Amino acid sequence: MIDIRVQTEPFDPGAELGAIEGGGAGAVASFTGLVRSDDGVTTLELEHYPGMTEAALRDLAEQAVARWSLSAATIVHRVGPMAPGERIVFVGTAAPHRQAALDACSFLIDRLKTEAPFWKRETRGDEARWVDARTSDDAAAQRWR
Repeated sequence: MIDIRVQTEPFDPGAELGAIEGGGAGAVASFTGLVRSDDGVTTLELEHYPGMTEAALRDLAEQAVARWSLSAATIVHRVGPMAPGERIVFVGTAAPHRQAALDACSFLIDRLKTEAPFWKRETRGDEARWVDARTSDDAAAQRWR
């Protein structure tokens, strides 16, 4: 089962985990990302390319399912304006064994950070700026190639 959603609405990580736990896998791993308040960020706004973004996330999930024999992979990513502390992304994986679930979860979050077409704009006070890609994200994604 692959579940990909790009949405403006908040999500419940517990409900997302519950949805993938019922498939009979031996292990479930997850990652939930939050909007940081680094350096006084008051708003993080994400834009995306509808259709293309979902296709890119689905492709990554299909790669993970094939590589680690997953029984489930879920990616929920929010777009639009968000405040510090709000949930921005959920990645969940279910596999027969823990290492596969953990590795697949890491693969998905590392690769989506560099391969999914999202654009971030941070607001600090009255100033908004687009966020450049980080070399640390590229390095994390590179380890899975």
